[in-house]
Amino acid sequence: MTATSPAEGTLSPAPHANDSSFANVYEELRWRGLMQVTTDEAALEEFLSTPGGTFYCGFDPTAPSLHLGNLVQILVMRRLQLAGLHPLALVGGSTGLVGDPRQTAERVLNSKEVVGEWVAKLRGQLEQFLDLEGSNRAVFVNNLDWTAPMSAIDFLRDVGKHFRVGTMIKKDIVASRLNSDAGISYTEFSYQVLQGMDYLELFRRHGCRLQTGGSDQWGNLTSGTELIRKVEGQTAHALGTPLITNSDGTKFGKSEGNAIWLDASMCSPYRMYQFWLNTADADVVDRLKVFTFLTREQIEEYGRAVEERPFAREAQKRLAFEVTSLVHGEEAAHQVIEAAGALFGGKDLSALDPEILGGVLDELPSAEVSPEATVVDALVAAGFAESKTAARRFVNDGAASVNNERVTDAESLLSGEAPLRSGEQEAVYLVSRGKKNKAKVTVRG
Repeated sequence: MTATSPAEGTLSPAPHANDSSFANVYEELRWRGLMQVTTDEAALEEFLSTPGGTFYCGFDPTAPSLHLGNLVQILVMRRLQLAGLHPLALVGGSTGLVGDPRQTAERVLNSKEVVGEWVAKLRGQLEQFLDLEGSNRAVFVNNLDWTAPMSAIDFLRDVGKHFRVGTMIKKDIVASRLNSDAGISYTEFSYQVLQGMDYLELFRRHGCRLQTGGSDQWGNLTSGTELIRKVEGQTAHALGTPLITNSDGTKFGKSEGNAIWLDASMCSPYRMYQFWLNTADADVVDRLKVFTFLTREQIEEYGRAVEERPFAREAQKRLAFEVTSLVHGEEAAHQVIEAAGALFGGKDLSALDPEILGGVLDELPSAEVSPEATVVDALVAAGFAESKTAARRFVNDGAASVNNERVTDAESLLSGEAPLRSGEQEAVYLVSRGKKNKAKVTVRG
């Protein structure tokens, strides 16, 4: 394997396949660091090593898009599906109406109409990652199908009676909230009962024997295994993946305080690519294990590259390419690389895909000017010059450009140039000072 840089344009995404160097998918998940806690390791390994078993993972529609934390679970599902197991993807139309307890305070409850729209959006996103054909094709389920017809009395008698309050309040998240100023409502307190009922229903309807999720969901996961044991007298499994954190202690999955969403309209392919490209050397090998289908041999070679030539950032480039391809497609990943190369390489921007270019521009520092603004005004507005005098000097020295074209007339109107993007009341330009200082400047009005 050669650690080819995506910038060379010859890279293709790793095929979706489990690594044959492992005896089974259980061993591979453990090597990739995806197993923090399980109910019974020996029994779980036997279950995962036998094709044909059914498992599920749930996703609540608390936003119109999935995010990188969800991607961890999605890739676990895909690896298990590749191992011959049957995936059930649950999008929680009912649990999404209640809200999973958070560490800090109560969730804002969304309307039934909004939750219904988000259910459809999340299902559409999940469909692009899982195989929808074949003998072990993914099946989508919605817990609203079995909770909506149930009366409150039936819920309390048939499900609630199997839960003990003493046990429920010992769950980490519940205990944390009970000891906080915010407290916890009965609505969120009952969430673990609803999730336990989901597992029981899927056990009955589909023979489901495994639920996967984040380790922070462990109390909710085991509520289902316990309910199945009490009601059906059967054993079921739970697998909790570790929460992904950065080596410096900061929270993973956010850039400048904003979540990295899988929806391109909420997080552009360029922003997605740059997020992964900025991965620290100390984290990149672990990220390759969790978020790519690269083999153990390939990842170990990238690990050596990090140690021997960290300046080349080969592992980061491969990671960024793989995940961007996975989420947005190979073509978009190559276009992002091409756009970044053109933007910072001073090349012609007119041939770039407008949406990709727009995503790149939106990540740059921005400024607004009036239609009467000159190039000098634009340089000052973008923060590239402290004064108009300094800005004129940059132009005279050949250090200023608009849309990667050098400017020679400091007093020329910015609106006199052809915009990269335009609308009824605005026109967008790339204004640069030197090779590295670039900004999106919008002429508005």
